[in-house]
Amino acid sequence: MVEEDPITREIILYYEDKMAGESKEARFDLVVLSAGYQPSKDNIELCEKLGVKLNKYYFSASSVFTPLETNVPGIYACGTFSGPKDIPETVAEASGVAAKASALLASERNNLTTKKTYPPEIPVRGEEPRIGVFICHCGINIGGVVDVPEVVEFAETLPKVVYAERNLYTCSQDTQDKIKQIIKDQNINRVIVASCTPRTHESLFQNTIREAGLNRYLFELVNIREHCSWVHMREPNNATAKAKKLVAMTVAKAQLFQPVSEISVDITQVGLVVGGGIAGLTAALELADQGYDVYLIEKGQKLGGLVKKIHYILEDDDPQAYLKKLIDRVNGNDKITVLLNTAIEDITGYVGNFKIKTTGEMKELETGIIIVATGGFEYKPTEYLYGQDERILTQQEFEQKIVQNEVSAKKIVMIQCVGSRNEVRPYCSKICCSIAIKNALKLKSLDLDTQVFILYRDIRTYGFKEEYYEKARELGVNFIQYEENRPPEIDLNDNKIQLSIFNLDSQSVLQLEPDLVVLSAAFLPTENKDLAQMLKVPLDQNGFFLEAHAKLRPLDFATDGIFLCGAAQWPKFINETIAQAKGAAARATTILSKEKITVIGATAKVNEDLCIGCGNCQEICPYGAIEMRLVESPLERTSLLTYQSHVLEAVCKGCGACSATCPVQAINTPHFTNTQILEMVKTLTKKAE
Repeated sequence: MVEEDPITREIILYYEDKMAGESKEARFDLVVLSAGYQPSKDNIELCEKLGVKLNKYYFSASSVFTPLETNVPGIYACGTFSGPKDIPETVAEASGVAAKASALLASERNNLTTKKTYPPEIPVRGEEPRIGVFICHCGINIGGVVDVPEVVEFAETLPKVVYAERNLYTCSQDTQDKIKQIIKDQNINRVIVASCTPRTHESLFQNTIREAGLNRYLFELVNIREHCSWVHMREPNNATAKAKKLVAMTVAKAQLFQPVSEISVDITQVGLVVGGGIAGLTAALELADQGYDVYLIEKGQKLGGLVKKIHYILEDDDPQAYLKKLIDRVNGNDKITVLLNTAIEDITGYVGNFKIKTTGEMKELETGIIIVATGGFEYKPTEYLYGQDERILTQQEFEQKIVQNEVSAKKIVMIQCVGSRNEVRPYCSKICCSIAIKNALKLKSLDLDTQVFILYRDIRTYGFKEEYYEKARELGVNFIQYEENRPPEIDLNDNKIQLSIFNLDSQSVLQLEPDLVVLSAAFLPTENKDLAQMLKVPLDQNGFFLEAHAKLRPLDFATDGIFLCGAAQWPKFINETIAQAKGAAARATTILSKEKITVIGATAKVNEDLCIGCGNCQEICPYGAIEMRLVESPLERTSLLTYQSHVLEAVCKGCGACSATCPVQAINTPHFTNTQILEMVKTLTKKAE
C-alpha cells in the first residue's frame, strides 16, 4: 500500500518482508510503478478494419506454431502488436515477418532493381588538399547551444580549408545537392561535415561525395551534437569551444586523407544451418522458401531436437504432430540437403564464401551464410538425491512417464530452480516454471484428487502464460515459496521420501512425504566451445552463443554472415524459437540475395617488412580477421620460416585493435593511420596563439 505523509509530503510504502515474516514501511521521495502493458485503441481498431482476430486481451491472436501469422493470409504481426515483449524479441520478430513477406515475393526478387552508377573518381593523389567544411544547426539540437556562425568563421581560418558554411539541416536532400555542386565549383577534394552521429549519417554523406566524384574515404563526420550540444547544453560557451577544437582536429586529419579502394566479394548463394531441432528445421525451410539451397547438419541420428521429448504444451497444441509435419516438409523439400550423423570439423573463409569440413558423407561444403541452431538440453541434477532413487526425477523424465501412463502417485512435489539461479548458473532457465505448471495441470486433468505441491523461489509465467498459473491455483495446486538460502531438504528413510521446507508465508517448517519428487532442472546449452572457436564467435559466461548486440542485433554475430536462433542463445519457448528462426533466415537472406557484396575499404594493412610474427594482432582481433601464416624468407645458403600476420579483408571491420596492439607498428588502418591520429592529438594539445 502507498500513501502520502500529509506533513512531510513523503511517500510511505507499506510492504511485507517475507524473509523476516514482518510487515514493514519505508519512506521515499519518489515511487515508480511498473505498470502493466495493454494494446492501444488504434491497434484494436486497425485489427477490426483488417479482419484480424484478437485474443481475449485484445492483442493480435496467434498460435504457438505460427507466432507471426494472423488469421488473414498475407497479414503478419510482430512485436507488441501481438503481446507484451522486450526489445530483443520484438526485433527478432520483425525480421521474422520480413522473411514471411519476402517469401511471397521470392519469385519476383531483383526484377525491379537497378544498379546505382557513380561518376569516375576524381584523382586526388599528389593534389594539394582543398577542404570543405559544412557545419549543421540540426534545427535547435546543435544551433540552440553551439554558436554555429562562430564555428564557421573559425573553420575558415584553418589550414587547407577553402570553403566553410552552415546549414539548417545538412542531411536534407536540398543541402546534399548543394554540397555536390560546391565540391565541383570550389574544386574541393576533402569534405568535413560537423553534425550528428556517424552511426546514422556517415554513409549518407559518403554517398553524397561519391556522387560528386570523390572517393568516399575523403570524408569525415564530426559529431558536435552528442559530443557538444547535448552533453554541454548548459554551457554554450564551452560547447562552442569544444566544437571548434573537434573541427580543427578533423581538419588536421583530413589533410592526410588518401583514397581507399573497396573490394567486392562473390556470394555463394547457399545456406548452412547447424542443428536439426525446431529452430534449425524452421530456418532451413524459410531459406528454401526464399529460393535458396540449404544444407542442414544434425549430429544425431534423427531430426527434431528437444521437441521430440515434448508431448503437450500449455496452449493445448500438439507439438508432436507439428514436428512430424515440419520434418516431412524438410525431407520432402528439393532445396534442403539433410546431413544426419554429421559434425563440423573445420570452418574457413568469410561472409559469402565459407568452406566447411564435416565428418559426414559430404566431406566439404561451400556456403554463403551459416545459421547456428544447436539448441540445448535439460540439466541432470546432482542435488536432491537425484539418481539415488527412481522416484526422484526431472520434469522431462516425468512428462515421459505421464505420456506412457506410468504415473500412479497421488502426492507429488515439484522443486523449482534446480541447478539454476545459483553461483554456478546465475541465469534463470525461463521455461521451467511453465513446464512445472504444464505437468501439474496435466496431472489434475487425469485425476483431480492428485495432490501437487510446487516449491518455488519465484513463479515466472510471464505474459499470457499467467492465466495457466491462475488455473493451477484454482484446481488446487499448492504453491509454497522457499528462500534461496533455505532450500528444501530431502531424506530417504525406510523407503520413504521425507521432504522438509521452510514456508515463507507461514514462517514455519513443513514436513511432506511425497510419492514422487519432480525437479525443474536448469536448461543448459549444447557443448558449443569447439564450434564457437571454428566460427570465431563468442560464448557468454554460461556457454550460450553471444549475439552482436542484445537489442539492436539479436540474431547476428559480430562476424558477418553468421547468425543464430533458438535455445543456442538462451532458453526459449517454442513460439519464440520459431519466430527467431524465421528472423535469422531473413537476416541471412540479406546476404544470399546478392551476387556480390562490397566490404569496407579501410581494412588493416600489414607492413611485411616490419611484422615480427608475434601474433598479438590475431589474439586481440574481435572478428577473427587475422591469420598467422608461415612465410619462407630466402637467406644466403638457406631459407628461414617465420610467421607473418595476414589480414582477411572481407572479414576485417577496420576497428584498429590490431594497429593499437602491434609492438612494432607493422599494422596501419587506412583512414585511421598513426600519422593521422597523431596530427589530431597535436592539434588538440596545441596552445592557442
